Amino acid sequence: MSQFAINILFVGGSFALYVAIAIWAKAGSTKDFYVAGGGVHPVTNGMAIGADWMSAASFISMAGLIAAGGYANSTFLMGWTGGYVLLAMLLAPYLRKFGKFTVPEFIGDRFYSKNARLVAVICLIVASVTYVIGQMAGAGVAFSRFLEVDATMGLIIAAVVVFVYAVLGGMKGITYTQVAQYCVLIVAYTIPAVFISLQLTGNPIPALGLFSDHTASGMPILDKLNQVITDLGFNEYTADVDNKLNMVLFTLTLMIGTAGLPHVIIRFFTVPKVADARWSAGWALVFIALLYLTAPAVASMARLNLMTTIYPEGTQSAPIQYDDRPNWVKEWETTGLIQYTDKNGDGRIQLYNDTPAFKSEAEARGWNGNELDVNRDILVLANPEIANLPGWVVGLIAAGGLAAALSTAAGLLLAISSAVSHDLIKGSINPNITEKGELMAARISMSVAIVVATYLGANPPGFAAQVVALAFGIAAASLFPALMMGIFSKRVNNTGAISGMLVGLAFTLAYIFVYKGWLFIPGTNNLPDTPEHWVLGISPLSVGAIGALFNFVVAFAVSSATEEPPQEIQDLVESVRYPRGASNAVDH
Repeated sequence: MSQFAINILFVGGSFALYVAIAIWAKAGSTKDFYVAGGGVHPVTNGMAIGADWMSAASFISMAGLIAAGGYANSTFLMGWTGGYVLLAMLLAPYLRKFGKFTVPEFIGDRFYSKNARLVAVICLIVASVTYVIGQMAGAGVAFSRFLEVDATMGLIIAAVVVFVYAVLGGMKGITYTQVAQYCVLIVAYTIPAVFISLQLTGNPIPALGLFSDHTASGMPILDKLNQVITDLGFNEYTADVDNKLNMVLFTLTLMIGTAGLPHVIIRFFTVPKVADARWSAGWALVFIALLYLTAPAVASMARLNLMTTIYPEGTQSAPIQYDDRPNWVKEWETTGLIQYTDKNGDGRIQLYNDTPAFKSEAEARGWNGNELDVNRDILVLANPEIANLPGWVVGLIAAGGLAAALSTAAGLLLAISSAVSHDLIKGSINPNITEKGELMAARISMSVAIVVATYLGANPPGFAAQVVALAFGIAAASLFPALMMGIFSKRVNNTGAISGMLVGLAFTLAYIFVYKGWLFIPGTNNLPDTPEHWVLGISPLSVGAIGALFNFVVAFAVSSATEEPPQEIQDLVESVRYPRGASNAVDH
């Protein structure tokens, strides 16, 4: 059986499973559509949260970024993991006790203002749309290789699949589909990692293999990787980071952005009781850890495999001939995600760090520039092929990558749909809309969101994980402070909350847009997106933490200068935080 047929078998089989689950779990009411009827078991919910959380950025792009940047890019791993702990401890149980369907609904009720709810809808949509772009881009990468179509067609296929099971099943269909997707993606991620760890280190546990000896050389595998890449002008894989401030702010942005992203928060509304929300969080941490403990090993081994594929003799001055390139390079070249340019006419593939610091060494070897451009998002997907693993492993990881992208995309689209139909249409435009009308509005708004996400996913502003990081910055600066102040401060009022959200969102978007070149300022010719031009060396990916600080400061300052919230709102805040007087708030 050909590799293409194997891929079709695995991917097609997984898609058939998702659609069958959606038909079985079709939403018949708005409660089914928004919170799966509120009766999901904590273990099931924990697994669905794991799938919702482990997006294309986690499955496809995170290991690619760590592979490319080494220790410096471990911030993605630290920020996302730490953020989930914040979410589980500081937000999820209290929001579940409040007993609403959506994040904007909580903000609107807590700050007793339709305008606050509307601002929260805007923040949610901006963050979620940015996030879903990364998911659709990741799905396009996977489809373009494994189904042998171009990236645009891959996006369209992904959109159709999500449309069928998300629009039909709502949260109820998505929940049980995500359970299946988690099983697919964790098996797909783990099995290739076990094979590759065995090949390179003899240890079947990838996380332990990362600290084992390289079988061929006898050196510790990270030392071997450092040796290979430094001989080609790259920084040491384990090198420390120069800009500690930016690293801390980026990690913090990912952490609080994680805790503010609504597509994960709404999952805690699907369980029967507050205690179940806590158990869901615990189970989700277990399921997430299975992938996150494996990712650093996958990244390191993928980078070593890639470099030793190009330089099989182990001498960095003798890369392989382009005509002798392995089949996996040929296959990925057809997608445009690997590109080769013979700059010195020798017919060999020069892969090195094309920087002024390495220029003299490169010239001494007869090299005129780096000749191989490898998209970081392909490393995990290409890993089984690089390591010459069996065809069924390649098919499995294809299904896993698509499961990761589609599961998170569905959760994000549901969050957008709920914000439009429940918070915007029912909450502001037409409060008397019937349940049937609201359900139809939810499905229509999700359909529109899918179309927009597909269009934007065709032209993403960066790698999947980078686009996702921008979304985390937006959520960190706008929603997270409002949620925290809504739960833990009785003094913050509606005027302060609205002012804080608007300032945090506006500042963060302006900084991102200026340095990413999406906002033209006359006389500046746009500021280059490089460390020497950033304010205090703070990257656009890291600025969400600063935006959150501005949000907190403005909200407290404005609230202090205006009237305190009504007594019933202060009592409501206390009832959410403490058991006494909260019995009626647990299960409604």
